[in-house]
Amino acid sequence: MSTTEFDPWSDLPAALGGVVGRGRIRARDEDFIVEEELGFAPTGEGEHLFLKLRQTGCNTDWVAGRLARWGGRPRNDVGYAGLKDRHAVTEQWFSVRFPGGRHPALEALEIPGVECLAAVPHNRKLKRGALTGNRFRLRVTGLEADPALLEARLAEVGRAGVPNAFGPQRFGRERGNLRLAAEWFSGGREPRRAERGFALSAARSLLFNAVLAERIAAGTWNRAAPGDPVGLDGSGSWFIAADDDPALAARLDALDVHPTGPLWGRGMPPGHGPGSELEAAVAGRFPVYAGGLAAAGLEQERRALRLRVRALEWRRTPDLLELSFGLPAGAYATAVLREILDTD
Repeated sequence: MSTTEFDPWSDLPAALGGVVGRGRIRARDEDFIVEEELGFAPTGEGEHLFLKLRQTGCNTDWVAGRLARWGGRPRNDVGYAGLKDRHAVTEQWFSVRFPGGRHPALEALEIPGVECLAAVPHNRKLKRGALTGNRFRLRVTGLEADPALLEARLAEVGRAGVPNAFGPQRFGRERGNLRLAAEWFSGGREPRRAERGFALSAARSLLFNAVLAERIAAGTWNRAAPGDPVGLDGSGSWFIAADDDPALAARLDALDVHPTGPLWGRGMPPGHGPGSELEAAVAGRFPVYAGGLAAAGLEQERRALRLRVRALEWRRTPDLLELSFGLPAGAYATAVLREILDTD
């Protein structure tokens, strides 16, 4: 199967029975609010100035470039934990390294669409992935849904979770990041450094979503069989499901652990049994991507197939739905929405 035959987002099956209505998301930037949860507090000492910024209509990389210009620092001296969408209001942390701890006046930090909420020194650069998660507050306007069905689906999402799919933005506009990876892996030029990361991430995400699609179709996206690598909720740790683990089913039902899928790299994924055979078969359908990821030196890693939606709350009027929930780092709010409403 090629990428022309499988769309890693629109071809994902519904896991909870299909959407129960429709509505519009991001009619305004203020309809999609993301608050980063860093998971630690800056120390108050050090040469890296941590800045908590509120951004409206700005993407993360653009803001990072403007911070480098403000500070008179190389772009590599600016750090952030994760990428945020442009069409949203986002609160996230950045770091800028200032040797000796001396930085320009914060009053001179003028970036269109950006407000500085806090500035605290820290002793280390903010690295990618160094956050525990994000809190989302979303407004779906133009709501068309049966109230009873919508209430039941929201309760189910909060209780059972949703498939942990990579969202469409991972693959680029019109899947441009995947095309970039395919050209590179097929003998074309190696992308520039920034593009290289996007290409590798898109290729990995394609294989993961393809495995997830098969597990959803088989009804095993939230189940684990003996031999499956099983991950602890909210952690990168995982273990191989044993043949004689009577407590595993209860832990899965409690969302304490989740089945996992591959983030492809060198060698074969861990585990054994039908799940591992499926992952190898999916990689065989996408040999350019699987082979390219291995050749690029990436190691096999794991990602939960199921996403726990933390502290889901909602308020509904006849034509409006307001949602609030937390997700771990690397998870997509669109993966939650796609199990509830059609927002395309």
